[in-house]
Amino acid sequence: MASTLSQQQFGHLRGLRAKLLRRYEHQPLVSCLSGLYGCQWRHYEKGSAQPGDCCCNKVEAVSFALLVAAFCVTLVFLYFWGQAKNDYNDFDWFNFGKLGFWFPWSVVLLVIAAGFFTYITILMLLAVCLLSEGQKLYLHWSHKIGILVSLTFSIVATAVLFDLWREELRTLLLSFQITAPYLHVGGVLLVTALAWPIALHFFRMNGRVRRGLIMGVYLSILSALYLVPLGLYSPCIKEDGTLGPAPALIGHRGAPMLAPENTLMSFEKAVEAGSEGLETDVTISVDGVPFLMHDHTLQRTTNVHQVFPNRTDTPAAMFTWAELESLNAGAWFLSHNPFGTAGFLGAEERLQAGKQCVCSLQAFLQLAAQRDKLVIFDLYRPPSGHPYRDSWIQRTLDVIENESSIHSSQVLWLPSDQRALVQSNHPELQQTSGSRLPLEELQNNHIVKLNLHYSSMSTELTRESAAVNITTNLYVISRPWLFSLAWCTGVHSVTTDAPQLLSTMRSPLFLMSPDEYNLMWILTDLMSLVLITIIFIFHWWRERGLAFCSGSKITLDNGTYSKFKTEMSDIWSVSSSNSQAEKMPNLATVTEH
Repeated sequence: MASTLSQQQFGHLRGLRAKLLRRYEHQPLVSCLSGLYGCQWRHYEKGSAQPGDCCCNKVEAVSFALLVAAFCVTLVFLYFWGQAKNDYNDFDWFNFGKLGFWFPWSVVLLVIAAGFFTYITILMLLAVCLLSEGQKLYLHWSHKIGILVSLTFSIVATAVLFDLWREELRTLLLSFQITAPYLHVGGVLLVTALAWPIALHFFRMNGRVRRGLIMGVYLSILSALYLVPLGLYSPCIKEDGTLGPAPALIGHRGAPMLAPENTLMSFEKAVEAGSEGLETDVTISVDGVPFLMHDHTLQRTTNVHQVFPNRTDTPAAMFTWAELESLNAGAWFLSHNPFGTAGFLGAEERLQAGKQCVCSLQAFLQLAAQRDKLVIFDLYRPPSGHPYRDSWIQRTLDVIENESSIHSSQVLWLPSDQRALVQSNHPELQQTSGSRLPLEELQNNHIVKLNLHYSSMSTELTRESAAVNITTNLYVISRPWLFSLAWCTGVHSVTTDAPQLLSTMRSPLFLMSPDEYNLMWILTDLMSLVLITIIFIFHWWRERGLAFCSGSKITLDNGTYSKFKTEMSDIWSVSSSNSQAEKMPNLATVTEH
């Protein structure tokens, strides 16, 4: 009895081993994969790769290499353009200046990039699944064209953007500081998942050169990913208790996502959203009235083409204040909807936005004085032939001190022209530099604040400036990830298009302690290493077992990719002998009759 039980257990173990050694061809799945990848809906059986064969011929190998390259390039471009969303508005208005009409090109470009990446990713998944099923790759010619188009688009778009918009390269590098820990985890998981098809084909290949090449490349990529954190730096990996207060918010031309920029409605919205300061741009009319206008002309933000159709290209400073007051400075916001937010305004707010006029500096300063807000502005020198060409600074100071009730200490004075004279005559103004000058020079010029583009962001800059009582303001930061990075870097304030969004953040995104990050890093690498080791050992064991099994002729039986008769014969012999014994009495009875 014990001997019979032992034989049954041994038979079960051998049966389990036989199942592990067996390769299955999932016919419906393989048929679907082959159909989608290479349009081989009926002849997928011919695509099976025999042991020792390569997974594809030379042409298909080149196609697969291009597919991998297209996947990497489209991923990089999609990531880059997704992180550049902070500056979409600048990109679209730059194109407006070149083309003469407004269109959300940034969103279109994002949709196209996402479409190409989705298409290439699906092809990559199909290829990996086919390789995991032991199939040869046959990519349809239409997909080969699609890969070339996707690759060309991503390369050209990346090159053009970097050529015209070089500062966005710095944005990409900044994004790595905050997303690198999670990109590392994603990369390790991806390479770990690829261990199955790589191990399968590695142990089935005959050529040592090919085996060495595939293993060398795989191990190089894997080792690099494992060690990436050694060179990683992120300001948001901080010890508990070392995070400073959130940066103060300065509304960039008000709250341009909620109202037309540089209008009183926009500044009121910025105050309501929690802004501690207001930023704008000032130029001077031909009759000496400082007013708010960012562009050189009035085309983008007013209806000058309707009121003064023959003066659309005339500099804004060459209009009188009466002419400027006659223009509508809000209807464009509703028609163009630059941030895609105009639709969220109520009926009363839309009516108010559509009636906004060009705002004077005096009205802007009065609003800031009433709400006790800081102000900062760029001051544009009028063009040649303008009556205030040489007295534009004094005219602006007259408005600040004599025509408004704002305190001089509320003004962050940014213009660098005649700074020494301004400082001596108006010492209460907070001198602000728009350039990163040596600390000694900044101190000699009585600078109390730096106003820099966010691409200048660094912990070192913030720390060195704070050491000599100079605070730092960065512009223009409107995305939560970028605001989180500025927060972790210790920046004092940021100029933003989205005060209503950033004011709701209670802590930086992706914030973690060094111990938490080290734990995440080590566990990810260890789990990956264990899984990859198990996968390679399993494929080595199975291929070794298949090689030493007698009668190792490969057959196709009811969807089985390879069934080795030696392993299965013991099981079938036991079951058949039992059935023969059961049928013997019946056979004897029939013989007697």
